[in-house]
Amino acid sequence: MYTISSTLLYGAFVLYLISIALIAGSVKGTKDSKVNRFGKWGIGLTTIGFILQLGYFVVRWIAAGHAPVSNLFEFTTFFGMMLVGAFLLLFSIYRTTILGLAALPIAVLVIAYASMFPREVSPLIPALQSNWLAIHVITAALGEAILAISCAAGLLYLLKNVNQSKKSGKTTALELVLYGLVATVAFILITTVSSLSGFSSEMTWVDKAGETQDMDFTLPPVFGPNEYSIVNGSTFKPLIEVPAIINAKKLNTFVLSLIGGVILYWIIRLISRKRIGALIQPLVKNANNEVLDEINYRSVIIGFPVFTLGALIFAMIWAQIAWTRFWGWDPKEVWALVTWLFYAAYLHLRLGAGWSGERSAWLAVIGFVIIMFNLIVVNLVIAGLHSYA
Repeated sequence: MYTISSTLLYGAFVLYLISIALIAGSVKGTKDSKVNRFGKWGIGLTTIGFILQLGYFVVRWIAAGHAPVSNLFEFTTFFGMMLVGAFLLLFSIYRTTILGLAALPIAVLVIAYASMFPREVSPLIPALQSNWLAIHVITAALGEAILAISCAAGLLYLLKNVNQSKKSGKTTALELVLYGLVATVAFILITTVSSLSGFSSEMTWVDKAGETQDMDFTLPPVFGPNEYSIVNGSTFKPLIEVPAIINAKKLNTFVLSLIGGVILYWIIRLISRKRIGALIQPLVKNANNEVLDEINYRSVIIGFPVFTLGALIFAMIWAQIAWTRFWGWDPKEVWALVTWLFYAAYLHLRLGAGWSGERSAWLAVIGFVIIMFNLIVVNLVIAGLHSYA
């Protein structure tokens, strides 16, 4: 059954890629209020892809015997699926395909990012053997996916309206956001090449409890674990030793991805001879500012209470059951609170101070950066009670 689920996921991924090309072709030179033939095909294939991915999720759930959201591969894949579902829902309301020009590439990158992690189904540890696994994680991922749509709308708004004819603080900030997407592509490329090459460097290290642990690096180790020793005689030795509170292997992957992102970004810049924002801007010139701004706001209005339920309320109930306390200042808990406070501030500024348009778009993009920091940096680098993910 795992083979069937993997095939369904792969089929969905391919259809999403084709849909991106069709939607990109449909929005160029077409008024945003119209859905032409290519746009209809793109939405149709996206819908089929979503159904296939939903089938992957159900089949894997049946095969595993529990909700497939217990590790980083499963959670991130589900997050990508919910992002596509949120896009299709908003398309049914606003009938604008241009939102897919940002939402679908982000979803594809999220799913591709997930595929770089181990896909094996392992027995659940005691803390995860609860119905709250599905309730908490699925609701939190759904809330984050809806909030991600606000970023997609905000990003399109900025790509259309930020003046790309001259360098400014706005163009630099927008390029940093686009660099983040490029760095994700670099992560996928680096991890894939390393996997194909069969690189491995095994080490032992001493954790914060003073016990010896094993760590197998699949990328050249720039960072090494606390008090490490080389096991297999690899000639690659870490340049920097990090404390036990930081996962050296994941930090190493993260930093190499940032470096790879810089290289890939400048390759794109040298070939196109313009900023990435300026390269994309012609595709979104016909976007409707009012519609994008409304989607941005309504996504937060819907996503914020869902995120509150999943990431805070349901999480605290489960924490009380699993760890006998509602709150423990674990890194994931802290960053979930930071995310909640940010979107609460967004709504205050939007409703109380009248922030809309470009300022609201920037807030939506920053909010998604915070969500991705939680997904990538907190999961990959900082050790905590949620490290099993």
